[in-house]
Amino acid sequence: MKKKHKQHVNENIVSFIPTGEYYYQKALVALNREHFEKAHKYLRRAAELSPDDPLILMQYAIVEMEVEKYDHALELLQSAHSLDPNETEVVFFLAEVNAHLGFLSDARKFAKKYIELDMTGAYVEEAMEIIDFSEQEDWPLFEDDNFGSEILIIQEKARRMMEQGNFEQAIEVLENLIEENPDFWAAYNNLALAYFYIGEVDQAKALLHKVLEENTGNLHALCNLAVVHYYEKNEQELSYLLNLLVKIQPYMLEHRYKLGATFALVGKYEEAYKWLRSLQKRGYEGDPGFYFWLSHSAYFSGHENEARNYWKQLIQIDPEKEGLEPWAGQKEGDSLDGMEHNRDFIVEKLENAYRSERMFGLFLLGKTAHKQEIIAHPEWVNVETYSTMEKWLLAHALGHEFEASKLAERSFLRAVEATEVLYRKNHPLTIDGSFLFQMWFVLIERGIDKGYAFKNPKALAAAADYMFQSSRSQGVTKKALAERYEITTPTITKYVNELIQFLPLFDA
Repeated sequence: MKKKHKQHVNENIVSFIPTGEYYYQKALVALNREHFEKAHKYLRRAAELSPDDPLILMQYAIVEMEVEKYDHALELLQSAHSLDPNETEVVFFLAEVNAHLGFLSDARKFAKKYIELDMTGAYVEEAMEIIDFSEQEDWPLFEDDNFGSEILIIQEKARRMMEQGNFEQAIEVLENLIEENPDFWAAYNNLALAYFYIGEVDQAKALLHKVLEENTGNLHALCNLAVVHYYEKNEQELSYLLNLLVKIQPYMLEHRYKLGATFALVGKYEEAYKWLRSLQKRGYEGDPGFYFWLSHSAYFSGHENEARNYWKQLIQIDPEKEGLEPWAGQKEGDSLDGMEHNRDFIVEKLENAYRSERMFGLFLLGKTAHKQEIIAHPEWVNVETYSTMEKWLLAHALGHEFEASKLAERSFLRAVEATEVLYRKNHPLTIDGSFLFQMWFVLIERGIDKGYAFKNPKALAAAADYMFQSSRSQGVTKKALAERYEITTPTITKYVNELIQFLPLFDA
C-alpha cells in the first residue's frame, strides 16, 4: 500500500509542473485584486516558461510600463509583435511605449497601424492622441532636433555662462546665434531667461511671446513665461498658464524635467514631485538642479524621508549645497504650516516699503525652508539697497558670524538674541503671531536708531510679548508672561517702560 501511494504522489507531482499559462492566470487574478507585486512576479515567471506566447509577453510588458520600465517593456512587446504581427493590442502598446521613450516616428507608425487593424478597437481614442502628439514636431516638445552639433555646443556654452552669472556675455552669444539661426527656439528661451535675470522683464516676455506665436505650444516658453508671471505676481496670467501646464502629459525626459522644475519653482509641489519622481524612477541621473528640485518638491509635498535621501545624492554631486537643505535648522518632523515657510509671505515682507517689515522678512529668511530659493532670485534679496541694519540681519539669516566691535553692533546682536527668544516661544508662526514680530521689529529699528542698548534679551522678549498681548485682549497678566519667560514681574515692568518709548504713537 505504501509503495502504491508513493507512486500516486509522484504521478501528481509530474502532472502538476506549472506552465507559463498557469502563472499567467495567477497573474490575472492578482491584477484583478490589485496585488501588483504578485502579478509582476507571476508574469515574469510566465514569460520565462512561455517565451513564445505573445499575450503573456504583452501583459508582462504592460506591468513593466506601470512601473516605468519602458526599455524592458519595449523589448517584450517587440518579441510579442514578431510572434504575432497582427495582434492589435500588442501593436497599440508598441505605440504607447515608443511615445513614452520619445521614439515619436515609431509611436506614430504603430498607432496608425492599430487603427488600420481595428477601427472600432478599445484603444482607438488613445491611438489618435498618440498620433496627434507625435505629429506636433513643430512644438518645442521636440524643438531644435534638426540643428547641428556646432550650434548646440554654442547654446551649451551660453547656458554655462548663465549658470556662472555672466548674463551679459550669454546675451551676446545667444543674440548672435539667433541672428544666424532664426528658428532655433531654445536660444530664444535662454535669451529670455538671461534678460529676465538682468531685470529686463519686458524684453524677456517679448521674446517668449514671439516663440509662442511662431512655435505654437512651445513647452519651454510656456514654462518660462509662467516663471516670469510668478515673480511679477501677475496672478491672472499665471493661473491661466498653470491650468494649461497641468494638462500637458509629456513623454520625453527633458520635458518632464522642465515641467517638474517649473511647478516646483512656483510652489506647486505635488505636481512637481509627480514629474521629477517619474524621472528618478526611470533611472534618470540628472544635474544638481534636478536633485535640488526633486528634494524640495518631495519635502513640501510630505515625503520628508525621500527628500532627505535625494538631498544626499545632491551633496555627492555638489558638496557646496551642504547646509542649504530645506529642513536646515529645523527638527525632523517639524510642521511646515507656519508663516515662516510661506514663501510668498516672506517675499512680500522683503519687498515692503518699510524697513522694519523688510527686517522681519530677513529674519524669517534664516528660518524658512525656502531660503535657497529666495536667495537665488535676482531681485528678492537686494543687498545694494539695504541699510546697515538690514545687512546685519541678512548676515545673521545666512549664518555668518561677525565681531561686534561697535556699540550699535553689540546692541543689534542683543536685539537679535531677544528675537530668537520670541521666536522659540511663538513658533510655528501664525498670521496673528506675525503681528507681534511686526511690532517688535519697529521697536528694534527705532531703538537702534536712538542708541538703545537692548540689554537682557530674555526680559525684552517677555516685555514685547506682554505689550502685544495686552493690547489685543484683556486678562493678560505680567505674572503669566514672567513665568513663561522665567523672569520676575518687576523685570517685565522695567523693560515695558523702556520699550514703550519706541512705539510710534509716543513720538513728539
